[in-house]
Amino acid sequence: MKKCIIGVLSFFFFLPTVFALEDLAPNSKSAFLVEVSTGKVLYEKNATEKLPPASMTKVMSMLLIMEAIDSGKIHMDDDVVISDKASSMGGSQIFLQTGEKYKVQELLKGIAVASGNDAVVAMAEKVSGSVEAFVEAMNNKAKELGLNNTHFDNPHGLDSETHYTSAKDMSVMARELLKHEKILEFTSIYEDYLKKNDGSSIWLVNTNKLVRFYEGVDGLKTGFTQEAGYCITTTAKRGNMRLLSVVMNAPTTDDRSKDTTNMLNYGFNTYQLDILLEKDKDLGKIKLEKAKKKEINVYLKEDVTMLKKIGESSLDYTYNVVIDKINMPVEKNQKIGYIEVIDNEGTVIKEEDVIVKEKIQKASFFDLMKRTLESLTSGLLS
Repeated sequence: MKKCIIGVLSFFFFLPTVFALEDLAPNSKSAFLVEVSTGKVLYEKNATEKLPPASMTKVMSMLLIMEAIDSGKIHMDDDVVISDKASSMGGSQIFLQTGEKYKVQELLKGIAVASGNDAVVAMAEKVSGSVEAFVEAMNNKAKELGLNNTHFDNPHGLDSETHYTSAKDMSVMARELLKHEKILEFTSIYEDYLKKNDGSSIWLVNTNKLVRFYEGVDGLKTGFTQEAGYCITTTAKRGNMRLLSVVMNAPTTDDRSKDTTNMLNYGFNTYQLDILLEKDKDLGKIKLEKAKKKEINVYLKEDVTMLKKIGESSLDYTYNVVIDKINMPVEKNQKIGYIEVIDNEGTVIKEEDVIVKEKIQKASFFDLMKRTLESLTSGLLS
């Protein structure tokens, strides 16, 4: 009798969850939900289907722009002169005029907040010299990220027969963009103004209304064309957990918001994130035979996290530091290995990069000779 009661209770416990998952995005053709730090997929629906992304394309464009900024290729306060090609763009725009001059950060805001096609073309030309070269870089980046269901024809997202992605691929490029945290300073803006060269101002209002109306939402990018329908890639953070959702081909703006809200609510109400080891944790010293310093401290590059359902017990684990073959010199913050997190059954369940926090110079011939002599002297004395 006891076993029968447990079976019935289990049935009623799991049944609502199954139904809820089936109905998370009922209005959208394709949808995807993932926890950002772990990459754990929480929900998917037709996630690999190739569909037009409309202005969600600008997620990849912003990724390339942020990479160019972080690498020092361009800077936030660089001037960008608006070309004829940029000013003539149709669709969503911030009404840039040929010959006008704006800072990179102003155009980035115009892309992130108002989805300006003119702004993204101007930035494509700034980063790569031409739109064509920038699109080539977009497709190269897609290959690098392993996006097998993605191809770009332009940096803005206006419909084209061979311009497509999938909800799953979109989540991958969005997670990559989120590694450049400064982008959230732009995508989280609900409204602002762009001062024009003639002294007038353009009112910028975020096309992502969830930034204002859903707790924790601070990005990322909407999209709409007749062919693509209403699309949105959304990220929200509550506590230490960040979720990312993708909705493609919803019939209305309300529908895409409802489906997004359903997915985010499910994620935040069902899961929590445990931080097993914190970013910058000192993992101890390692010996370096051919370095000027014989020993160096190593640190975690990012938090080691584990996603679990709310109410589940915490994970028991150990960890092991694995150091790669190191070629000198080593730069500050360079990856030199990784940490393996191991559960109580001996299975590696997580890996995270290990870095050094100072530059390590190669030992000179005299350094090595001195070290050898010290070792020999020590051996004789003992």
